[in-house]
Amino acid sequence: MDNKEPVLDGTSKDAPVNFIEYVFFFLRGMAMGAADVVPGVSGGTIAFITGIYERLLNAIKSVNPTALKLLFKEGIPAAWKYVDGSFLAALFAGIVVSLVSLSKILKWCLDIYPQLLFAFFFGLIVASSIYIIRQVKVWSFTTILGLLIGAAIAYTITVIAPTEAPNTSWMVFLAGMIAISAMILPGISGSFILLLMGMYRHVLNAATGLDIGFLLIFIAGCIVGLLSFSHLLSWIFKNYKNIALAVLSGFMIGSLNKVWPWQNVAKTRVDSHGNTVPWIRDSVMPSNYNGETYMLYCVLLLILGFSIVFVLERLGKNTKES
Repeated sequence: MDNKEPVLDGTSKDAPVNFIEYVFFFLRGMAMGAADVVPGVSGGTIAFITGIYERLLNAIKSVNPTALKLLFKEGIPAAWKYVDGSFLAALFAGIVVSLVSLSKILKWCLDIYPQLLFAFFFGLIVASSIYIIRQVKVWSFTTILGLLIGAAIAYTITVIAPTEAPNTSWMVFLAGMIAISAMILPGISGSFILLLMGMYRHVLNAATGLDIGFLLIFIAGCIVGLLSFSHLLSWIFKNYKNIALAVLSGFMIGSLNKVWPWQNVAKTRVDSHGNTVPWIRDSVMPSNYNGETYMLYCVLLLILGFSIVFVLERLGKNTKES
C-alpha cells in the first residue's frame, strides 16, 4: 500500500537516502525559510531550483485519509514512509530554524540597509527567473502569453499600496492560509502577500518576539492552506507544466519592482502604534535616490545573489544524479 507515485524531478520518496542528504534537505529548508522572510522572494523558488519542488508537493499531498488509514492499520512507520516523513521533517526543521534565527537579522537589514538586502534578492530573483524560463520545454503563443500575463499581474501587485490589517485570530489564520499557498509557488512571495494584507510586520514581530499564541494560529492556517492547495498545484504541474512555469517566471520578472534596491518614499502613514512609517515607495535610478546608494556593495551583493542560484542548481543536479 506504499505510495509509488513518481515525482517529476526524478526523486522517488522510496529511494534510500543517507544522513548527509538529510543534512542537505535541512540546509535547503533553511534557504527556503530565509527567502520567505523577505517580500519579493519565494521559498518555492528555492525548492524548485534545488530539485526538490515536486517531491515536496507529492509529500505534502500524501498527508491524506490514506495516510490516516495506514497509521491505524499498519502503524507509524508505514504512515511515515507513505508521506515521506523524514524528508518533510528535515526540510521543515530547516525552515523553522531559519525563520526564527534569521528573522531578527533580516528585520534589522530591512530597517537599516534595505537597499543592500534588496540588491541581493534582486540578483537572486533575476537568476531564478532565468532558471525557470529554461525549464519551459515548448514555447508557444500560450506560454508566451502566460509569461506576459504573469509579469503584468505581479508588477501591478507591487504598485498596490499595502494596508494595515487587524491583528485578530481569524485574520492571522486567514493570512497563514493565503501566505503558505503563495510560499510554495515558485515566483510568488508569501511575505509579499502578507505585506499587501497588512500582516507582514505582525508576523515578523511575532517571530522575533516568540509570540507563541499568534504563531500557533498562523501555523494552523498554514497547515490548512498547505494541505488544500498542494493538490491543486500538483494537478496543474502534471497537466499544464509548461504554461504554469511560464506564468510563474512572469510573476518573478514582474515582482522585481518590489525588490529594486533604490526606492524613495512617496507617501507615509501613521501605524497602529502612532509611528510614522513608509507607505508607498517609488523605484528610482541610483542617481535620484534620496540617501546613500551603496552602489559598489549593491552590485557585489546582486552578483552574489545571482551566483548562488546556479550554485544551488548544481547542488540539486548533483543530488539527483547521485
